[in-house]
Amino acid sequence: MGVIAQLPSLQPILVWDRQAIINGELWRILTGNITHTNWAHLAMNTAAFVIISFIFRAHFHTKGYSLLILLLSLIIGLGLFATNITWYAGFSGVLHGIFAWGCIRDIQAKTKGGWLLLLGLIIKIGWEQYFGGSVSSEELIGVRVATEAHLIGAITGAVSALIIKAKWL
Repeated sequence: MGVIAQLPSLQPILVWDRQAIINGELWRILTGNITHTNWAHLAMNTAAFVIISFIFRAHFHTKGYSLLILLLSLIIGLGLFATNITWYAGFSGVLHGIFAWGCIRDIQAKTKGGWLLLLGLIIKIGWEQYFGGSVSSEELIGVRVATEAHLIGAITGAVSALIIKAKWL
């Protein structure tokens, strides 16, 4: 899906664009999460998705995982309206949400390392909120890292794991 969203004829009409959404292009709320600024950005997010999915594979099934991604995309897409962001493309907010969800599921299952992974995520999110995103990532993707999407995604993922029964997601 991300590869198709990178096609030059599609990417501009799929990115999260505040004004376009206000003007009625509501699909962008979701599709902004599957577009990327460039191929390196897509490759980086795809690799992270594969790794995170592997780490937390014991906690999901395909249908539930798909629903989690849809839920995260929707809440991130809506949540960005509470920020100053006017344009967003990327899957990193969803990745942070999946990671937070997986950490909570690990903790609930008493899996070793769950608390440590969650602590690492909290430190990363806190660092980004205070100091901003990684300069090297910004150089690679060609835009400022949307740390707001990371925060929204992580909170949504953690809350989802806490309030939605494991068998549903």
